[in-house]
Amino acid sequence: MLLKILLLLIFFGVMIAVGLYCRRNATDVSGFVLGGRKVGPWLTAFAYGTSYFSAVIFVGYAGQFGWKYGIASTWVGLGNAFIGSLLAWAILGRRTRIMTQHLNSSTMPEFFGARFRSAPLKVGASVITFLFLIPYTASLYNGLSRLFEMAFGMSYTVCIVVMAILTGIYVIAGGYMATAINDFIQGIIMLFGIVAVIAAVLASKGGFIEALNGLAAVTDESVSSVPGAFNSFFGPDPLNLLGVVLLTSLGTWGLPQMVQKFYAIKSEDAVKKGTIISTVFALIVAGGCYFLGGFGRLFSDKIELAASGIPVGGYDAIIPAMLSGLPDILIAVVVILVLSASMSTLSSLVLASSSTITLDFLKGNLVKNMDEKKQVLTMRLFVVVFIVISAAIAVFQYQSSLRATNSNSATFIAQLMGVSWGALAGAFLAPFLYGLYWKKTTKAACWVSFLFGSVLMILNMLARPAFPAVLQSPINCGAFAMLAGLVIVPVVSLLTPKPDPQLVEAAFACYDLKVEVSQKRSLTDL
Repeated sequence: MLLKILLLLIFFGVMIAVGLYCRRNATDVSGFVLGGRKVGPWLTAFAYGTSYFSAVIFVGYAGQFGWKYGIASTWVGLGNAFIGSLLAWAILGRRTRIMTQHLNSSTMPEFFGARFRSAPLKVGASVITFLFLIPYTASLYNGLSRLFEMAFGMSYTVCIVVMAILTGIYVIAGGYMATAINDFIQGIIMLFGIVAVIAAVLASKGGFIEALNGLAAVTDESVSSVPGAFNSFFGPDPLNLLGVVLLTSLGTWGLPQMVQKFYAIKSEDAVKKGTIISTVFALIVAGGCYFLGGFGRLFSDKIELAASGIPVGGYDAIIPAMLSGLPDILIAVVVILVLSASMSTLSSLVLASSSTITLDFLKGNLVKNMDEKKQVLTMRLFVVVFIVISAAIAVFQYQSSLRATNSNSATFIAQLMGVSWGALAGAFLAPFLYGLYWKKTTKAACWVSFLFGSVLMILNMLARPAFPAVLQSPINCGAFAMLAGLVIVPVVSLLTPKPDPQLVEAAFACYDLKVEVSQKRSLTDL
């Protein structure tokens, strides 16, 4: 216990010290929100990766989908690496950086407002962002607190309060730059931590080959009657597995807190290096998490099952149960690992939310004259507001799950995140992507996509039994919302009045700007 506490104190001390050190970079809006657009490839790539992967992935998704799909859940990690990281950087990175600087936008709603010259569009996007980032944040507290309960015996509420206060301190003090530097430190911990944990867990079951053989012998008639289903290439349910891959991989393209990382990239060289670094990071962390979760059923002797076949305490209890038998030093590493992942994601979420409410909702609408100093102060205040609201929801959700007599009625981490990701990516992915690439995208198409994605996920949350069976899962419904948006935006754009040609040409002029580069970057015709 002394070792665990000592490691935690060192970790917290470093995070706060970085926040205080970066105060000088957070004196204006650009510095507080984007680090002055001077963030290099390593910091940007690690900020992207650590914002992507959190306790939601390690505890919630890895546990639930590893239990459902066995070793095939590793496909989710591979999708995160190649679709959610590699393709996202290649397709969005450069264009996002160029156009957002050209339009002088610091947030995704601000991009929509400037790209389509529509203040209502900016306000609508900011409201959707604020509302649906809250359940995502609540899911972070949930996953982290379960591990703290296992490792320290601390109450769920105490864990939430400690995490909220510490994250708030360094985000408020140092803004984006403090978040980026801390993300880099936390990312290093995640890389080494996940490798160490996988090795220890497999060793406890006799090694990789022995663990695979053990998994092949596991049967569950409620999931599949095929022998060895949890050891197979695509698992017992390939269709629903595909839904998870799509939501968690393609979904990042439309998440404000993820796309915002591209706004801050320093240079062309940073884009190229960041693409590689981010992909490798995702391969190790996401691939490792889902690979580890795939062996969850080998620890069924430590997991009590309800009559429905769901583990008592929910799917979120699987990973803590798998780790409970590890040596104290490794449990301490796991706690720091998940704490790193969660605090980095939480800091990204609160920064995205506070900046969008201040810059896109209050400034110019409710508060007409807001200078730089007032904007930064307001964003810091909303960091506090967002943390308090999300923490309160996390406590309420946890108490509700304890009161639920049927474990099926409890809301698991994966469901909370599914609603959040589905609504945000379903609303924003298609308008943002087409807005960067297609001149014919219209304001009306953006509105239809906004409403379709957010309303669909709200209805899925409130009236789930009324949906077709395949869409009753928030994860499948979220994936459907994203794919539908990719069809809705071009169809509505072609059926509605064309945008002002001068407005469009002014937005896209940034791509045609001539720049000089050294010959080592571009061959001449000489």
